[in-house]
Amino acid sequence: MELLIGHSPDPDDAFMFYALKRGLVRAPFGVREFLADIETLNRLALHARLDVTALSAHVLPYVGDKYYVLRVGASISRGYGPVLVASGHAGDVGLVAIPGRYTTASLLLQLALPGVRTVEVPFDRIMDAVSSGAVDAGLLIHEGQITYSRRGLRKVMDLGEWWEATTGLPLPLGLDAVKSSLGPEVAAAVKAALLDSLEYARKHPEEALGHAAEFSRGLAMDDVSRFVGMYVNDYTIDMGAEGERAVRELLRMAAEAGLVPEARVTFV
Repeated sequence: MELLIGHSPDPDDAFMFYALKRGLVRAPFGVREFLADIETLNRLALHARLDVTALSAHVLPYVGDKYYVLRVGASISRGYGPVLVASGHAGDVGLVAIPGRYTTASLLLQLALPGVRTVEVPFDRIMDAVSSGAVDAGLLIHEGQITYSRRGLRKVMDLGEWWEATTGLPLPLGLDAVKSSLGPEVAAAVKAALLDSLEYARKHPEEALGHAAEFSRGLAMDDVSRFVGMYVNDYTIDMGAEGERAVRELLRMAAEAGLVPEARVTFV
């Protein structure tokens, strides 16, 4: 059996999937890798196009019972997250560039700043849009969270800080999921294989980080290591009860605010 596995071409996902992709851990299935930005993966998840996929917590209310959510492989932070930035001379937040309708970053922004005006811009072009004045502010995910000051941009708000101050919970941004039509046994096998892949990467960090650097869009190795460390942590090994509670609270708050339909989530 071969599974079509989708994840974003970013250092943290590359680090997590490295050993599985290279056949360095045992798995009862073959791997066909599909790389795409997170918003593309979210939109594919709406139609259950991928057997296994990274997706945003925001998209869960729209995928219904199409996917099981794995307790392993999550990108969960505490006290930091997507960063809203503006140029040094900007005033009001005004029009904000977001990295996709279904990203968790977009949902958090709507919760933190109800009624904010947004426009979708590819995540890797948002800083350019802010610098050029095409938008008043931009919402950064991925490596932009640690490099924006080098572009002369200033932080308006860290949504991870806002989330922790509001809820006291860790922030669930990205998750890994398995198509439910494949059945719980396949989901359990994927979970075990991904856990083995993560543990291999943590035991062989130089090897796995070297692979991750290939997806870093020019980051120095110190930045690659820092970024991977931000989003591959103990919650990634097992989100635990606290991680599950954080996912459910995010979706509850969003549904209560009328931003998403009520969600049914099955964790494996």
